[in-house]
Amino acid sequence: MLGVTTSESISDLLDRLSKIVPDYPQPGISFKDLTPVFADPVGLRRMVDELIAPFEGQFDIVAGLEARGFVLAAAAAYASGKGMLTIRKAGKLPREVYRDEYTLEYGTSCLEVHRDEIAPGTRVLILDDVLATGGTVGSSVRLIEKTGAVVAGVGVVLELDGLDGRGKLAGHRVHSLQVVHS
Repeated sequence: MLGVTTSESISDLLDRLSKIVPDYPQPGISFKDLTPVFADPVGLRRMVDELIAPFEGQFDIVAGLEARGFVLAAAAAYASGKGMLTIRKAGKLPREVYRDEYTLEYGTSCLEVHRDEIAPGTRVLILDDVLATGGTVGSSVRLIEKTGAVVAGVGVVLELDGLDGRGKLAGHRVHSLQVVHS
């Protein structure tokens, strides 16, 4: 499995392995399900390798957003020989936390990270599956900065254009594997 080479682009691989679910989570929305990519050994390896390659040598730890970001971050941490930081939904972490509330189209939500998990100055690569409006990823960026750590970059598998998520991350390097027209 190691050293697998292919001429298939990462975008073509994602299209081939992903499943489109119409009218999910609501009518009129087409959801691109990445779980078949996670289940495919070559697909998972390629996705993780492509996510972290632009940041090689520039991060000390990988942060994953609950829940699919955990899969990506764990695999990326292992592949790069780094540790992993979990960014969780409110109330899931047992020790003292930093908390950041953000707005959703239907209300608010909150993310948390342990206050003592990473040292100030640590370079953190944030990974998640989708960048849409930038609310969740933006919240994770603010949390990392509250710890005194530095956001080395943001990697996402899918970026939904037209929702200005990237615009909410101004000043931060964002790498997406595929832009999806929304």
